Amino acid sequence: MRIVTLNLLARVFADGAARHAAVKKVLPDLRADVVALQEVHRGDDFDQAADLLGPEYTVVDVPGGDPTYGGECLAVRHPIVAVHALDRAVEGGPARATALAVEMAGPDGAGPLVVVHHKGTFEVGREHVREQQALATARFVTDLAGDRPDLPVVLAGDFNAAPDAASIRFLTGRQSLAGESVHYLDAWTAVHPDLPGHTVDPSNPLVRGGEMPLEPGRRIDYVLVRCGTHGPLREIADCRLILTAPVGGVWVSDHYGVLADLR
Repeated sequence: MRIVTLNLLARVFADGAARHAAVKKVLPDLRADVVALQEVHRGDDFDQAADLLGPEYTVVDVPGGDPTYGGECLAVRHPIVAVHALDRAVEGGPARATALAVEMAGPDGAGPLVVVHHKGTFEVGREHVREQQALATARFVTDLAGDRPDLPVVLAGDFNAAPDAASIRFLTGRQSLAGESVHYLDAWTAVHPDLPGHTVDPSNPLVRGGEMPLEPGRRIDYVLVRCGTHGPLREIADCRLILTAPVGGVWVSDHYGVLADLR
């Protein structure tokens, strides 16, 4: 099962049409089973996700989104069993806790699997909001799993927080929040424990030329695998960064994508 998450950088920035064309040359060939996209335009005038991936995928939107800067979605290549959405207020708004869960039948009967697109607010100084969002998503998954403690669940998306942030520490089982704890295994760390894996990298000219010109480099895009009592509920076979170099001379985004293979 191949999971990809990618922040496309909204089409209103940095010659979005050229960047879209560059992504389209690469993304379909990855043959991902699930693709989590951020800053993706999905409108009556143009459906960016559908154009990138084609009719083989069913695309479902995360609640919220912005008509100018885009929103988030999950694109799934296998039959969908159920869809569940989270959308509620958090203290210190206007950001909300939003997430989308798609329960799917895996390839060759290797299911079910639930993939959850989690969203963390982007402002660097609002980790207290990201904590609430992470806690809300964790509770959302717990309620969804119900009496299925071994239900495999994958969290993916642009969480807008580095691995040492409280929201990520909570999701990866290294601290509690509000007296609660969960444990998801970070696919990148499982495969590359000694590498930083920055997904926002100052060597990328779209980072230096964008709204984060002094960004020192962080890993803020993730694929996480839910753990049961004795460890992860799916084996992480591989994890790597994608779109880390220009495609035909075009940098596609100010984020690198993350690809994880599970079995």
